[in-house]
Amino acid sequence: MVADIIRDSTVGQFLNFISNGRLLPYQEQRPEFVVPAHFLPPSISEPEWDASDAATLCGDTAQKKSGTNTPVTVLAREDTIVVDEKELGMKLDNETSDPNLVSWYGDDDPDNPRNWSPAKRAFVAFSISLMTFTMYIGSAIYTPSIPGIMSDFNVTLVHATLGLTLYVLGYGIGPMFLSPMQELPVFGRNIIYMASLFLFIIFQIPIITATNIQTILAFRFLTGFFGSPALATGGASMGDIYPASQLAYVVGIWAIGAVGGPIAGPVIGGFAAQAKGWRWPQYELIWLSALSFVFLMMFLPETYEPTILLRRAHRLRKLIGNQQLMSKGEKETEGESIGSIFKEALLRPFILAKEPVLMFANVYLGFVYAIFYLWFEAFPLVFTDIYNFNLGISGLPFLGFFVSAAVTYTFYALYQKLHIEPRADRATAAGKSLAPEVRLEIGLIASLFIPTSLLIFGFGSRENVHWIVPIIGASLYLPGIYLNFQSILMYVTSAYPLYAASVLAGNDLFRSSIASVFPLFGRAFFTNLGLGPASALLAGVSLLMMPVFWSLMKWGHLLRSRSKYAQSP
Repeated sequence: MVADIIRDSTVGQFLNFISNGRLLPYQEQRPEFVVPAHFLPPSISEPEWDASDAATLCGDTAQKKSGTNTPVTVLAREDTIVVDEKELGMKLDNETSDPNLVSWYGDDDPDNPRNWSPAKRAFVAFSISLMTFTMYIGSAIYTPSIPGIMSDFNVTLVHATLGLTLYVLGYGIGPMFLSPMQELPVFGRNIIYMASLFLFIIFQIPIITATNIQTILAFRFLTGFFGSPALATGGASMGDIYPASQLAYVVGIWAIGAVGGPIAGPVIGGFAAQAKGWRWPQYELIWLSALSFVFLMMFLPETYEPTILLRRAHRLRKLIGNQQLMSKGEKETEGESIGSIFKEALLRPFILAKEPVLMFANVYLGFVYAIFYLWFEAFPLVFTDIYNFNLGISGLPFLGFFVSAAVTYTFYALYQKLHIEPRADRATAAGKSLAPEVRLEIGLIASLFIPTSLLIFGFGSRENVHWIVPIIGASLYLPGIYLNFQSILMYVTSAYPLYAASVLAGNDLFRSSIASVFPLFGRAFFTNLGLGPASALLAGVSLLMMPVFWSLMKWGHLLRSRSKYAQSP
């Protein structure tokens, strides 16, 4: 397992390439590999040859064409059906299938990510979650640096807070450009992940060495932009390796990593900023991201099926000289320009955003997300100004989110196991599929946590009330945001399965754009209105949106029936 993981990683791919397949070889690069005869050019596999002559001749020919000294075994055409079905497990219908289509070598092909062992899949899921955590922590780890930046560069709070805002905006815009590249078989997931992570690290250097606020703001946007693939496509990578029946559980764990990043940022950065100055939280970010980069370069394998098969087709063409061999992904993108693909990827999210279902999802999640980022402005007001915590300790209340995250995920997993799965099984037994609107039920219930959290936090933050009260109040927000995200994103991807990538990219753009603005006026909002009234206003808006949420759950199927993009009821 370890050798396969290293082989499929970016470093492993490089070693395999420069050694011409001698190091960390694939099936097609091993001496014992058997080439299915239907892959051979017509000039090589003639039906009148007998099996032994054909195998010998084809093996010699393939060896010459591949340019290697590795002997190759090739099956005669008359033996293809027997060997393919019984030994290789390939189900080739000679009348209806394309003999030049490169696919999996059977249902148990070890190179298929869906066939990886549970341990290997868990390791890859951990690696993807680590990358997501690293990118997300970059947003809030900046907040302890804001006082120092204000002092060093003599700028206002709003001006310094732009470093947080532009980072969030950057990782909302980034997927519009970078995520479509990950859907191209020639690139796949890993090339974009590693290239963007490398640039993420490089663009932190000017922030650390900045001599003016303009440099900090420009490169904060760029780091957010290039950090976006992990945030936007991490869930898709999970879908590459896990079946649909397990996807909700693993995406739930990945989402905790996504939420945990902004939560851990002030905790990690607060003490460093207090002891060493505003640049040190950025040092911590570059250390963490550099460590993640080295680890992922060595141990994160490619998970995107079209890319894996494209590379297999390339190895087979090189091995036996049949230039007609192509993977499905190659055939589908043949003749399409990258420009046309980007144009479609950029326009489609905006076209889909006009759908009533998606418009509500974008606005509601944007609002929920925006309040989450308001905590980074509210916490210093409460724990520094009211309870007199220093800069380092004032980040510790964010740890309450981790406690509620663990409890929330446990509940969510039990909900999926005991409630959703039996309903899905009954629907399948009846020849139907589970209605996407079912996914909204848990989100509607979880929406009650949002106003509850805001009211406890706002009115409990007083000198004569123990500091644990606002911490508990803030922690109750986590079930609201976490379950709403899981609920609504599962709903929209189920309702628009053919356009899931565009739907998620559009949602990421809209919610990040909305959320990025809120920290700019957060301090003035809470200061001018007061913590209690300001929190009550946000709670009231949240309550007013719940009837719309309920209406979507009740009549969403009618909206889908009128849409040319959504899955029909």
